[in-house]
Amino acid sequence: MSVFLLSIKGQIERATIPDCPELFVKYQFVYGDDWIVTTGIEEGITQICKRYDPGQDFVFNFPLDVTFKSTNPRGWPQLVLCTYGRDTWGQEIIRGYGVCFIPVSLGRFG
Repeated sequence: MSVFLLSIKGQIERATIPDCPELFVKYQFVYGDDWIVTTGIEEGITQICKRYDPGQDFVFNFPLDVTFKSTNPRGWPQLVLCTYGRDTWGQEIIRGYGVCFIPVSLGRFG
């Protein structure tokens, strides 16, 4: 049986979330049953990023580096992102979320 590898190298660069003084991101790769992570981390959390000017983006520059193995493209990996901040009582609350398929070609995607 032949297999192919998908190597993902990139970063979570930045986020724009209004009315939030600090933010962090939880991420997870989701994929089909035929896919196996061979190297890297498939889920994690970024550092807490603070901003002092409400007009600025949150800048993370958090690296992502994972390699998958599969025998077919069904269940192609997706990246799920959830951003969290704290409310006035210090509790973590979700501030935003998103999901994207991993691109099939090289390049910069925003």
